[in-house]
Amino acid sequence: MKQFSTILKFELKSYFKNKIFVGVTVFLMLLIAGVMFFPRISAMLEKRDSEIASEQENSAAEIADGQETDNSSGDSVIFVLTDIPEYEDMIHQAFTEAFPDYSVVTAEEDFAWIKEKVAEGWAECAFVIHDLTSYTYYVDNLSMYDFNTETADEILKNLYSINAMSARGISLEEAAEILTSPVSHETESLGKNQAENFFYTYIMIFSLYIVILLYGQMVATNVATEKSSRAMELLITSAKPASMMFGKVIASCLAGLIQLTAVFGSAFLFFNLNKSFWADNTIITSIFDMPLELLAYMLIFFVLGFFIYAFLFGAIGSTASKVEDINTSVMPLTILFVIAFIVVMSSMSSGSVDNTLMLICSYIPFTSPMAMFTRIAMSTVPFYQIALSIGVLVVSVFGIGIFSAKIYRVGVLLYGTTPKIGSILKALKKA
Repeated sequence: MKQFSTILKFELKSYFKNKIFVGVTVFLMLLIAGVMFFPRISAMLEKRDSEIASEQENSAAEIADGQETDNSSGDSVIFVLTDIPEYEDMIHQAFTEAFPDYSVVTAEEDFAWIKEKVAEGWAECAFVIHDLTSYTYYVDNLSMYDFNTETADEILKNLYSINAMSARGISLEEAAEILTSPVSHETESLGKNQAENFFYTYIMIFSLYIVILLYGQMVATNVATEKSSRAMELLITSAKPASMMFGKVIASCLAGLIQLTAVFGSAFLFFNLNKSFWADNTIITSIFDMPLELLAYMLIFFVLGFFIYAFLFGAIGSTASKVEDINTSVMPLTILFVIAFIVVMSSMSSGSVDNTLMLICSYIPFTSPMAMFTRIAMSTVPFYQIALSIGVLVVSVFGIGIFSAKIYRVGVLLYGTTPKIGSILKALKKA
């Protein structure tokens, strides 16, 4: 026990003396501070921006009166040009209501002038309406998230229906009332709301992915460095392999937890200092409204999953003769973890987190830390399944830890070419 505590303290101290470790932590905290304080800073500069916005509105009004002017930004303007003057007012009103964040301008200039203004960035886009069933949409760079045409389709579809009803003797007011009758509904979720839980689940899974790969690689590199410098030969004679392996892995786990606590703790603090400025952002608020029960599960699966991979990374690192061989040696283990990550991300994106593959992955030690946590966050999982998954992980941690310590004891004495799996197993039988 004394050997273990000595190694743990030494390894943990080396992380805190590492300038890259400290620098990355401080950088992430400052970056999060900048993001969290951004709305407050934007509000302080709002008065200056209001003058620019006022000039843009005046410019849009001048264009509406047929006066050509320059607008360097103009990203809030939408042009609407129609070949059916009898519906011009109705179309303008409908587009104004459908695009409340834009200034809808009914232009009277020719197509070339409109396309020129859109290409210059003066206007966001332009709709040239030929009739109530066809139009041309002009935009400079078509974004993959541009849904303006869907909105315009719905507008013209309603206008066409109103016109058709009016032609059959129904007044415009009655037709409009029929088509715009509101539909109300209530949603009562008997389980988990995947839309609300998706963002913080994604962040937690991605953080687990990054930390395990990063710190696992660090464990393997540290072991290989000690071996290549022959320092391990002295260490192995004065300390038990199990104490060295568990000391290194637990130290890296504690360092990762401390770093995550500093990063996410500062994010939580800065969010609460600026909470009123983020009230309208449902994505950000949902991230910081994560239930404490889910946070506890995240911590359990993070620690157990980290131990499993860190032990394996350490064992693989002990078999490498040179630090340069680490990337090649750990590649199969890295690929296995990446596959688990892809399976979980694919299931999350599809919304089906209780599919057969995820159920199987929930009980496999190499995939359950991410798979089971995702199911807990985005679905209703019976407690016995959670307990079984955690139990399998706990047993696997001790089993893989002991097995990795044996590989560690054999691997540190193997030099030269990278040993094959067969030679390692033979050495383990003799040990």
